[in-house]
Amino acid sequence: MIIESRDGGVATVRMNDPERRNAFSMAMRIALINTFRALEADQSVRAIVFTGGDKQFCVGGDITAMGRQPMGEALDRMRIVHDLVRVLAQSSKPLIAAVEGWAVGGGLSLTLLCDTIVAGESARFKAGFGEIGMAPDTGILHTLPARVGRGRARQILLYNEVFNAQQAHEWGVIDKVVPTGEAQKEATRLAGILAAKAPLPIALTRSVLASGMDEVLLREREIQAMLFSSADHEEGKAAFFEKRTPVFKGS
Repeated sequence: MIIESRDGGVATVRMNDPERRNAFSMAMRIALINTFRALEADQSVRAIVFTGGDKQFCVGGDITAMGRQPMGEALDRMRIVHDLVRVLAQSSKPLIAAVEGWAVGGGLSLTLLCDTIVAGESARFKAGFGEIGMAPDTGILHTLPARVGRGRARQILLYNEVFNAQQAHEWGVIDKVVPTGEAQKEATRLAGILAAKAPLPIALTRSVLASGMDEVLLREREIQAMLFSSADHEEGKAAFFEKRTPVFKGS
């Protein structure tokens, strides 16, 4: 599910679940937590490239595992998500995302936890949370406004429209557009530059920039746990599998 490789002080973490298009499943979350925790403890690693491979970055949450659930289970589900968010946001290592194909929902959120985002020119992005009756999560209510401002973040999160790599670059969602298939190569080059820099200033800078995340995660945990049991979430999930437009009633 995770392929890890090393090149000097640069580690590359690749999500590898092509049959599910790298869906942000519980198994994927736990595998990522374990991988990034191990890299954080490894002093030989100075920078990390985070990618999903040649065709997909991550298409978002595993909708088959969503639905009504007891509050305790819903809260525990969000706890695991937030363990991953904190591992990435509070890491002392700089993170470079390499995006090819789709980055949707939680997949988009994962890219935004990285310091630099490089995307192939055919990459596509979408928030998408509201289409299944859920609120934005995985820290995106902190990371997206920090990158693009609250006004642009509202447009991305409320309208849930697809946007391409060039638009993402113009809006400040991502940092660099490269020819399709070249994202990982460029991300590795940039990671090499950061790996050669003094690690303590980088770690401390990342720590300061992560300030405020915990407050957002607390609200996010409460909101999502409630929405998992909503009728609108059930309708959004059903509409997704039936390939139709959902009819939401605010309940």
